[in-house]
Amino acid sequence: MTPDPLSWIDEISEQRRRLGLERGLIPLGPGRTGRAEHQGGDLIDFASNDYLGLSGDPRVIAAAIREAERHGWGAGASPLVSGWKDAHQELSDALAAFERTEAVVLFPTGYAANLGTISALVGPGDAVFIDRLDHSSLVQGARLSGAALRVYPHGDLDRLVTALDRGRDRHRRILIATDGVFSMDGDLAPLPELVGIAERFGAMLLVDEAHGTGVLGPDGRGAASALGVADRVPIRVGTLSKALGSIGGFVAGSRRLVDHLINHAPTLIYSTALPAPAAAAARRALRIVVEEPWRRDRIQELGRRLRDRLRDGGYAVPESTGPIVPVLLGDSASAVTLSLALRAERMIVPAIRPPTVPRGSARLRIGLSTSHLDSDLDALVDAMVRLKPR
Repeated sequence: MTPDPLSWIDEISEQRRRLGLERGLIPLGPGRTGRAEHQGGDLIDFASNDYLGLSGDPRVIAAAIREAERHGWGAGASPLVSGWKDAHQELSDALAAFERTEAVVLFPTGYAANLGTISALVGPGDAVFIDRLDHSSLVQGARLSGAALRVYPHGDLDRLVTALDRGRDRHRRILIATDGVFSMDGDLAPLPELVGIAERFGAMLLVDEAHGTGVLGPDGRGAASALGVADRVPIRVGTLSKALGSIGGFVAGSRRLVDHLINHAPTLIYSTALPAPAAAAARRALRIVVEEPWRRDRIQELGRRLRDRLRDGGYAVPESTGPIVPVLLGDSASAVTLSLALRAERMIVPAIRPPTVPRGSARLRIGLSTSHLDSDLDALVDAMVRLKPR
């Protein structure tokens, strides 16, 4: 018999099941923001990153429909060929004005933005310094680039400085890359200190604002704005896929940075542009972010209230800010069991396990939206207190 070249997968699958790390796709039906339909019933969705409830906003949907009628859906080509439409340029200009930068360039996804940007800025002979809890896209971007990857413990700036001291004469260029808001913990990076360190060592600094854009700061520009250092961060990455309710990613910065990325970022050059209707939807959502700051106030209040109530209920809830509320359970089995029990209560609350988070820190990750009602939070807290592992 011919050997099965994929037989090695079976052993890995069995190990995954044994460790409680098996994952699967669950098809959800239509539902307004904060809700989802599954198997004929309505579920409260505490898993989405649609923080401002804009993916289902009628104004955003109408903008996408109008653009689809003008250009069709798919862009049809990469941006440098013929995929860059009026809608992309209009969104790029609007984002540059919002971010108060000279220019913005768009990518098909936020993941692609980090991957392409890092690989365009550094290569062999360079070094990328990242926080232990940075998003996978930053880690993989560093690996793709061929630069040396240096990982420092979460938030440990003394270790970062020590590593930079040791490596400053060994590398051609140095990039420090960090999440602005860490996606699984909801805490903010120490950006004022990181800005100072980058300036001291002459390093480039990239801040991924995926979970901050639209949500944090007095103007909704993200964690760097909330901490007062946005204008000192030369490379700011954002996503259109979370608070802006669309799909895609972007990089905001100087004109020379954006021109460099247009010419050297592989995930832009060799990928089909994001659909023009998605760009139009994101532009309309951005306008809502600017005009309706109450959404940011609402999501902050919901987050504070939920953290306090879960702590009062005996749960370990780390310090975080905004709509991400992690509930630490430790082992994967406990996280999965509680997640499934909440599913039976008609709530989607995902269990997050290794390798997404470090071993021993499995958790539930609650994502809040301005579309959630006070009664939704009441139902979640009541169920979690009642179902709390003994």
